[in-house]
Formats: sequence, C-alpha cells, structure tokens
Amino acid sequence: MTDQTQHTALEPLPSEDGRGSNNLLEWVCIPLLFVLVVGSWETIVRLFEIPPYVVPAPSAIWSSLLRGISSGLFISNGLVTLTEALLGFMGAAILAIFLGSIIAQSRFVERVIYPYLIAIQTTPKVAIAPLFIIWFGFGISSKVIMAGIIAFFPILVNVITGLRSTDPQRIELMRSLRASRWQIFRMVMLPSALPVIFAGLQVAVIFSLLGAIVGEFVGSRQGLGNLIMQMNINLDTAGVFAVLVCLSSIGITLHLIMHWIQKKLLFWADQNRIPGI
Repeated sequence: MTDQTQHTALEPLPSEDGRGSNNLLEWVCIPLLFVLVVGSWETIVRLFEIPPYVVPAPSAIWSSLLRGISSGLFISNGLVTLTEALLGFMGAAILAIFLGSIIAQSRFVERVIYPYLIAIQTTPKVAIAPLFIIWFGFGISSKVIMAGIIAFFPILVNVITGLRSTDPQRIELMRSLRASRWQIFRMVMLPSALPVIFAGLQVAVIFSLLGAIVGEFVGSRQGLGNLIMQMNINLDTAGVFAVLVCLSSIGITLHLIMHWIQKKLLFWADQNRIPGI
C-alpha cells in the first residue's frame, strides 16, 4: 500500500464535520437574526416616534405578553384555540387517510368524488364560516369543523400521492405470493407512503390552527381569535402582536411535536440519506 493510499484511507469523512459545522452555524444565526430584527424594530419605532397604535415597540409587545400570561388571559384562550385546532386536525386526519386510501386504489372513486373535494377546497373558507356559525352556533363545534376543513385537503393529497408512489415491483412481488389487497396495503403501500403522509400532517396541523382562528374571527366568545378582534376594536396593537406571538409559539410547538413523532415512528426513513445533507 503506497503512502498516498494510506493517507487517503486514514482521512476523516468530511460529511460529519460539515454537518456539525452547519448545525453550529444555524444555532448562532437563528438567535442573531432575531436580535438584529427586534433591535432594529425597537430603534426605528423610538427614533421616528411611531404611535404605538400603529406599530408598537417590541418592548411594549413583551410587556403586553407578560400581562396576558400572568393574568391567565392568554393561557385560557390559547387552550380553547388549541383544543379546537387539535380536534379539527384529528378529525381531518382520520377522514383524509380513510378516503385517500380508497381513492388511491380506485380510479372510479376518484372520478366520482374528487371533483366535489376540489370544489370544497376552492371555496373561500371565510365566506362559508358564517354559515357554520348559523348551523352549529357560537360554541366549539363550528371552529372544529372549520379547522378540519382547512386541514383536510393537504392530508388527502399527500395520502393519495404517497400510496400511488409505491414501487410497483414490490406490489407485484406480494401478488406473486398470493397476498390479499389488505395485506399489500398494510405491508407495502402504507409503510412506503408514511413519509409523504407525515409531510402532509405537518402542514395540516398548522392549517388547523389557522382554521380555528378563522372560525373565531367570524363568531366566538373565547379563543385567541376573539382576543384579536377585541384588541383591534380597542386599538390595542401591542396586545394584538402579543397574541400573534402566542399563536406563533403554538404553531411552532405543534410542528416540532409532529416532527418528533415522525422521527420516532419513521426512524428507518433516513437510512438511505447521505450524511451531511
């Protein structure tokens, strides 16, 4: 073995070092960008003396956020919105996975049902939200349905796409072993489609939160959407921004939870992933 070959064989893989450097850079850049944006915002508001009802300073938003949390106002209303979003998301996920599994395996069902689903999806949700208030009242039901409708379509599309992207050779192999349609679905199609389905779930869980807020905008007695409407009426712009911070925090938390669940359940999905990418 030559010296050049030994040198090449003993060289460390650059991918892991590069991955660690990228992670360190991300952890530095994320808070640095936040400090830069907030600092610039605070400076501009104070320098140009912008009225607080137009654009509040970050310090005023922080004070309003602390007051809302300490008084329990944001927590109680946030739990209402979170409950509406999660119930709508779970209902949408169950229905979309069930219906998508049927559509993915039947072109006839797709031709019959899919046009109606497209029509529902293209209908402006803000336009039909008042109807839900009339039909289901000011309680939680109308918000759950609105959250479910908005979250439904991303899951459905990903379920159909994921199931139809299954390797045909694997399906033919199972058929040669005289496997039933249910066995093919459970043992081949569903495991292959799970990464794509989870991608849709991650998008849908955020959409369900937006759906709950839309429902609360139209008519509600509680929830973060109701708080935003009340604070808009009172020109409490700092309070509106504080509620938006709460909503963003809830959305990020839901996304991270879904990502964690995906990593735990689909640990095998990254086995073919190139290190450092």
